[in-house]
Amino acid sequence: MGNRVMPPIGVSLSSDVEIREGRPKPYRARVRWIDPATGQRRSKSESHETPEAAQDWLDAMERAARGGVDPHAATMRLRAYGESVMTLATRGLERKTLDPYLAGWKKRVVPTLGHLPIRMITNGAVDRAVHGWIADEHSRSTVKNSLAILVRVMEQAVRDGIIDRNPARVTGWQREYQQAEDELDDPRALALPDWDTLCALADGLVKRSHGEFPGWGDVVRYGACTAARIGEVSGVRKEDIDRETWMWTVRRQTTPGPGGLIDKGTKGKRARTVPIIEEIRPMVAARLDALTDPQGRLFTGPRGGRISTAVLRDATHWDDVVSDLGYEWLRRHDLRHTGLTWLADAGVLPHVLQKIAGHGQITTTQRYLHPNRRAISDAGAALSAHLSAGRSLDVPRVQAV
Repeated sequence: MGNRVMPPIGVSLSSDVEIREGRPKPYRARVRWIDPATGQRRSKSESHETPEAAQDWLDAMERAARGGVDPHAATMRLRAYGESVMTLATRGLERKTLDPYLAGWKKRVVPTLGHLPIRMITNGAVDRAVHGWIADEHSRSTVKNSLAILVRVMEQAVRDGIIDRNPARVTGWQREYQQAEDELDDPRALALPDWDTLCALADGLVKRSHGEFPGWGDVVRYGACTAARIGEVSGVRKEDIDRETWMWTVRRQTTPGPGGLIDKGTKGKRARTVPIIEEIRPMVAARLDALTDPQGRLFTGPRGGRISTAVLRDATHWDDVVSDLGYEWLRRHDLRHTGLTWLADAGVLPHVLQKIAGHGQITTTQRYLHPNRRAISDAGAALSAHLSAGRSLDVPRVQAV
């Protein structure tokens, strides 16, 4: 109904359940009440698969009415509810804060959680949403702003009596973000096993994309073979690649911004040099030959736009493809883990691998070393620690007279 007035506390509801045979959801639950302000009779109904579910819905409507909540609002999905209370939820915010909050709502909260009814949004659902934003390489401030507007909307739902507590007040996501930035404890476990598997993944993604766009396969192969982030692959320009030495100077990355995808410096603001291996040189050469502008992008989407990890995921049905291949855990960033693991297994020395990866700490790089090599290194460190402890306990010997 168009007019969604808040019923006064204590308004009485009449309810019933109608059985409609032959329908997927045959139990139609309905509540009706009289609006004392207008004298009009209002109603709301919803169909369910079981009588128990129908009764639960009626009970929820009764609780909502006792708390003075409009039954329409009590069952609204997050997107619709947020739009109806956004003015209240954002009151007091300055424009410079409001704009990134609203961008976070539109570009991250609604696509991720907007389809869920308010009462189905849990701490776990919010945790998974935040994890997805981090995995899609959104910046820390972007994740913070997206979570902040969700907290405000859900706080309004608490005030309206729709929910008892705010599920968006999650903690610990900063630590998860730090872990994503510093790589994982065991990145080797996330790497693809070999070149053939990488090619199977690339081909599968191309087949599932609209028009079977071959560029998606090139992006995946290039990202894995250079151990680069997808944002860095998007940032490659013709002038960044030296065809005489087949070296790529990584200078920039594409990341989500308030107005869409933007280019900025690499993580840590440090340029680095990465080798382009023989397996992908023909593909890279063909792309270089097709560009006349030194500033031209080596990799773009089907329509010539910037790409991102989220764009790659959606355009190729990534989740379905990796599940079909038996790698349902694989995310876009794991292409980088794959490349670094392969380089480590090829015998690249840790300090060289650190430069290729752009890691700030050698300890991050060492996680990619083969377990056997790491075990030998740890054994040497343990021996040094043992000898050091022994020296500190040495007592000067007394010379016999």
